[in-house]
Amino acid sequence: MDVTELVKVSIILLLVATGVALLSRRLGIPYVTGLVLAGLPITELLSRRIGLSPTLVLDLFLPILIFEAGINTDVSRLRSTFKPIALLAGPGALLSSAIIAVLLKFGLGLSWISALFVGVMLANTDTVSMIAVFKDIPVPSRLSTIVEGETLFNDAAALVSFNLIVQLYSTGSLTFIEGIQQLLFISLGGCVVGLVLGYLSIPVFARLDDALSSLLLTVAVALGTFQVGQFLGVSGPVAVVVAGLIFGNLGLSRNTSASSRITLLSFWEYASFTVNTFIFLLIGVEINLVTLWKTLPAILLAVLAYQIARVLTVYPLLAGVRWIDRPIPLRWQHLLFLGNIKGSLSMALALSLPATLPGREVLIAIVFGCVLVSLVGQGLSLPWVVKRLKLSKFSEVQQQVEELQAQLITGKAAQDELDSLLKSGVLPKAVYEEMRSGYQVRIAGAEKILRELYNRRPDEVEGRSGKSSKLEAIRRRLLLAEKGALNEAMRKRILSEEIVRGRIQILDEQLLKLEDD
Repeated sequence: MDVTELVKVSIILLLVATGVALLSRRLGIPYVTGLVLAGLPITELLSRRIGLSPTLVLDLFLPILIFEAGINTDVSRLRSTFKPIALLAGPGALLSSAIIAVLLKFGLGLSWISALFVGVMLANTDTVSMIAVFKDIPVPSRLSTIVEGETLFNDAAALVSFNLIVQLYSTGSLTFIEGIQQLLFISLGGCVVGLVLGYLSIPVFARLDDALSSLLLTVAVALGTFQVGQFLGVSGPVAVVVAGLIFGNLGLSRNTSASSRITLLSFWEYASFTVNTFIFLLIGVEINLVTLWKTLPAILLAVLAYQIARVLTVYPLLAGVRWIDRPIPLRWQHLLFLGNIKGSLSMALALSLPATLPGREVLIAIVFGCVLVSLVGQGLSLPWVVKRLKLSKFSEVQQQVEELQAQLITGKAAQDELDSLLKSGVLPKAVYEEMRSGYQVRIAGAEKILRELYNRRPDEVEGRSGKSSKLEAIRRRLLLAEKGALNEAMRKRILSEEIVRGRIQILDEQLLKLEDD
């Protein structure tokens, strides 16, 4: 496809995406589901067939999506929900892949290699659809963090497992011990690469003077980290996740001006949105309805298989969380099961299957069909499920509290920026004092109303969705800060391990008593 034709195709896709955005908002359907449905007939508008390139998805789209998710993820919240995330994205993903493989092996008569390939591809959960729903319908922040964290690391787990099966197919031999060793090497190696490149980028970022140069650096870090990881034979996605977390939580918080932060975060939000738009449109373009109709029984069996696998992993694993962490409410487990949507990575992996694999085209059709059923069926029903499970409770008191908190956050951020402008000599002191006093009036007013709300009697507040959840979220952050300080003191040999362990046990007990926010 030459440049002129590529431009024409891009224009058509962008116009279709714009129309989908308008219609999806009017009809109340998820944007990504609308894109897939719009992509199904779009091939007729093009002079040449275009498709979803696995190289494009894995080497360009995936690093962008993972890095954007990483820089927007709060490490403190990720750390507080690490145990359920680790269970779902680690043992959960492997167990789910194995269950799907066994069911398809005996249900469709596939070879073990083919069944394992499909198992890995269908055990992966797409993060875009879930987060898109959460943006429109507020859910508890801990639940949102678990979903984001699982899908973030689930992508990496799927790629690592897929590559191990490719090696098994190519060489014909891979013992269990060798598989575990390679899995650890690839995963831990990806963490090391991400740590090194993430930390190395921070001093460079701090020396850059303008937001545009900083933006170029972040793009280089996202794409470069993935390529370095792949070149060294470790997990590129894991490396990008770690680099994004480091950059977002350390790089953007160190002497970065407000304008630079806004520019960077806005760019990555737009980049992620654009990539997702093209991915889901191309998913619709890639799917051949005639082929899917011919393989419909196999597709329905595969859909049943991955749903059974999800049931047998989510509920048992999360039921055991109560022994090591705060319990996960049953309604949350229902959403984690019902929100098991498939997406672009499953299709990219299907297109990456070895060309010599027997029955390759049938396997691709099965995976594509599962993605279509998942995006349309579960994608359309997910907002209804969230409301039906009564996960979205946003009372008038909570709305008032958050509006006041927004007023406090913005006012104090503006005052911090004024302080930096005064110190740098940009702003005269008289103007500084006048502008700062205006913000102080807003802050004092918000603080007064918030204090009155927090000091109300419990029976004056609607349920516990107002002040209680907010106060417990604050208490949780304070307790986590105490744990961090104790661990740092132990690391520097200021406090003995015995004293620290005892104090941390007390803090953990206090954390377990807090309600979910």
